Amino acid sequence: MSSLSSALVEPFRGVLLDMDGTLVDSIAAVERSWLRWCAEFGVDPERLRSLHGVTAANVVAMVLPRERRAEGFDRIRHLEENDVDGVTVLPGASELLRTLAEAGVPTAIVTSSTSDLAEVRLAATGLPRPSVVVTASDVRRGKPWPDPWLLGAERLGVDPADCLVVEDAVAGLEAARDAGCRGLVAVRTTTAHADLARVAHLVVRDVAALELTASGGLAQVGQQP
Repeated sequence: MSSLSSALVEPFRGVLLDMDGTLVDSIAAVERSWLRWCAEFGVDPERLRSLHGVTAANVVAMVLPRERRAEGFDRIRHLEENDVDGVTVLPGASELLRTLAEAGVPTAIVTSSTSDLAEVRLAATGLPRPSVVVTASDVRRGKPWPDPWLLGAERLGVDPADCLVVEDAVAGLEAARDAGCRGLVAVRTTTAHADLARVAHLVVRDVAALELTASGGLAQVGQQP
């Protein structure tokens, strides 16, 4: 058994969970939508490879001239909101959310999706919904900025330093680190282990492999093999 990172030893008063790639498998739908979008707007898809976990608005701003950004953002929203084929719950996600809810642990989903897209994917999967859901529509600056994580902690009434974050993208992890969140757990569902390990305190296969216990309003990460 390897020793657990000191950042994860003490219990957490709040848990902040990314959605796509962490709780929900939407990668096929995302890739279909963005490939079609790239073809329509004359963007080389290779330019998007390093932008996983970044909000659509920020991606569009990075690859389109200013005069086409509003059109580009509206189009990708339409494409993604109308494609839920194959969008499913990832292993362990429903169980994790139920465990946290039953133990009274303040929990939020913090996603780079817009509010409309988040609602579409939550409805499509039937994922148990925590009381707080923060989307890209709720903040002026979405991931890779720390604002969504800060808002998630604020809405839970928990200091970011008392929050555990579970995320699948380097950009999201870096944003959570910059927000001052104490515990950073990465799931390697979409991103290479080595890239995640540069930022995360712990990297696991998926949330089903995360040894987490919860009771009395607190969440505790267990020792990992």
